[in-house]
Amino acid sequence: MKITADHAPALDDQRQPFLANGMLIVLFLALANFLLHLYFNNQYGYFRDEFDYMACGDHLAWGYVDHPPLVPFLIKISRLVLGDSLRSIRIVPALATSAAVILTAMIARELGGRRFAMALSALAFIAVPFYLNDGSVMTTNCLEPLLWMGCVYFTILAIKREDPRYWLWFGIVAGVGLEEKYSIAVLGFSIVVGLLLTEQRRVFTAKWIWLGGALAFLVFLPNFLWNVQNHWPFAELMHNIKAEGRDVVLSPLAYFAQQVLIVQPLLAPIWITGLLAFLFAARLKPYRFLGWSYLTAFTVFVVLRGKNYYLGPIYPVYLAAGAVVIESYIARSRQVWLKPALVALIAASGVWLAPVVMPVLTVGHFISYMAKLPFEVPRSEHSHMRAILPQHFADQFGWEEIVSAVNQAYSRLSPEERAGCGIFAQNYGQAGAIDFFGRRYGFPPALSAHQTYFLWGPRGYSGNCLIVVDDSRESLERLFEHVEFVGKSADNPYALEREIPVFICRGAKFGSLAEIWPRLKKWG
Repeated sequence: MKITADHAPALDDQRQPFLANGMLIVLFLALANFLLHLYFNNQYGYFRDEFDYMACGDHLAWGYVDHPPLVPFLIKISRLVLGDSLRSIRIVPALATSAAVILTAMIARELGGRRFAMALSALAFIAVPFYLNDGSVMTTNCLEPLLWMGCVYFTILAIKREDPRYWLWFGIVAGVGLEEKYSIAVLGFSIVVGLLLTEQRRVFTAKWIWLGGALAFLVFLPNFLWNVQNHWPFAELMHNIKAEGRDVVLSPLAYFAQQVLIVQPLLAPIWITGLLAFLFAARLKPYRFLGWSYLTAFTVFVVLRGKNYYLGPIYPVYLAAGAVVIESYIARSRQVWLKPALVALIAASGVWLAPVVMPVLTVGHFISYMAKLPFEVPRSEHSHMRAILPQHFADQFGWEEIVSAVNQAYSRLSPEERAGCGIFAQNYGQAGAIDFFGRRYGFPPALSAHQTYFLWGPRGYSGNCLIVVDDSRESLERLFEHVEFVGKSADNPYALEREIPVFICRGAKFGSLAEIWPRLKKWG
């Protein structure tokens, strides 16, 4: 589709009632999205990261090694109000992505879209596999589309309505975003670059955008101070990950190809049309900075070797702009048949790809389904290549088997030994599962030197008796006088963590656990 001034939408500066121009249809779509996630999000099991957030929620602080504090705080509230079921802890992502559906349509309306553009952009958002996955599990990704688009929305309002006070709201949302995931800083940087490269650079001559930046930093300040006090653990973590070569590194072309894939190929014409409209369409010239913002963010993540999904939260605004251009084209060309055709095609593609990212099918049916797909599901880490299931599903299996194996070891201890025997796990997934499922067995809080568990220390245990998960007899015999192999966790063919060995170790050779603890630190 050729992007010209004739095809570009006319911008309407008049404020409209919230329910005007098809917003009821958008609300219906958002409700459908929420109910979809609410129904299916308990099909498999708890995700690895969810154990970490629940453990961090039990130790509320202004920061953690691998993420800011907002998600642990929200998961703590969810558990207090609704309990520990999968549906309870995953209600936040279901609500957040549903709110993002509405916000995407609101952006389309501010860009000049009417009923069809709003509905098309909302439906396109729902059909994006990346966002379907965001709504299915409680991770730091689940709030990103909503927060990134909140920043974009207030940026558009500040320029369209010539009301610089919206930069204050931009700053508040950006600050909250920094308390959720640091990658929103890339969006902020990209918007600044985009503004500087276009006529909108004049906003920097007024105080409001600077006040917005100050507000963002003020909201972020508690976590900033926590990082300073703890010597920037997140920076150390990211350095270690890069040094280990754990992530799959993509060329610029491969990175772009995976953007097309994670947003899904049938939606590529819409968001690419939106991107081109921002860059070249005369009627969208006031928002040209958003075209440069995409190119800047894309470049930053490629240079920093970011994972393929790091850029994912940026696409709703380009889906919205693309939907506005398509609506205008249909109106001018009178190709009305394109409307139902596009709706049917996008809805069908969303249904087709939903099982890839949501627990819609049973595992057996999903494996058969995946084998028939004309593409391979991308893997972002080398360690994920060996799994039968993609990592976002594989990491929902195997945890109860590990905890059951730990219980076999715990049951062998005398009551006297249990009082002084800790349970040491190699990573936060294992430790978090032991903390969560171990309550039914009366386990003490787990120990681990991985990520934030390291900061919680040895919890007063001497180390003279430890149940150790996922280690080797050879390495443990160098540390303990007596090493007893208890067994392995029952094999779960769908899990990443399979047949995990469990040992009871007695008679520490290393002195106390507190002495050896700094050497155990594992951030990566």
